[in-house]
Amino acid sequence: MESDRYIIDFYNSYDEDSRLVSKHGTIEFLTTMHYVEKYIRPGSRVLEIGAGTGRYSHSLARRGYDVDAVELVEHNIEIFRKNTLPTEKITITQGNSLDLSAFPDNQYDITLLLGPLYHLYNKTDKRQALSEAIRVTKQGGVIFAAYVISDGCLIDEGFHRNNINVSEYIKNGLIDSETFSAKSAPKDLFELVRKEDIDDLMSVFSTARLHYVAADGCALFMREAIDKMDDNTLQLYLKYHFSTCERQDLLGITSHAIDIFRKTSFSDYNI
Repeated sequence: MESDRYIIDFYNSYDEDSRLVSKHGTIEFLTTMHYVEKYIRPGSRVLEIGAGTGRYSHSLARRGYDVDAVELVEHNIEIFRKNTLPTEKITITQGNSLDLSAFPDNQYDITLLLGPLYHLYNKTDKRQALSEAIRVTKQGGVIFAAYVISDGCLIDEGFHRNNINVSEYIKNGLIDSETFSAKSAPKDLFELVRKEDIDDLMSVFSTARLHYVAADGCALFMREAIDKMDDNTLQLYLKYHFSTCERQDLLGITSHAIDIFRKTSFSDYNI
């Protein structure tokens, strides 16, 4: 796939490990883990699709869970293996989220799809990745699907930091001049969506949404302030964030969102 080449080139030089360990990056990681902990149980089997360097996979394996991971980029796999402790019950396989044929149906209690949907640019591919994640999950199991949200990125990277030339993006057709919805192609690396796009994607699946979460809220917009917080203030901010990250009036003001849903059946899927 054309998009694979762009993704591999990007992650070969990107420090994925550091993204989630800065104070502001920790908000997204801790929010995701906060919700994983609501549904994971002793003995749960976990699959992480698009595991990167293994921040989530290793954290769960070190808590005693059996974890299998799939990752496209060999560079990330090398770091993943380097970070693996002898006590971890964990595997890593090179693969693509669109084809998990190496994994049987109904295998996992928790399935994490926390990166691949960032890099898929049409509805067919996104639904294929979601369908594969659902297929390998047990009946009643829980899937976590992460997205990059256009408004949070536009506010932060566009209007706040000027890393995105909004006028130029409008001129080139990447941002709609009226609605400010975004369009992306593989060379842009990240697909930016809104909640209504996610609702449309999920409309063909027989699943039960458990949570839709603004994973980092204002954390990237506020990154300098958050990085300067002492531990007590950071804990207070996290408490605030956890109490508001599902509020309907705040869901669009985030750079990343997590759609958390339960597998209710598979025979009804028609993509």
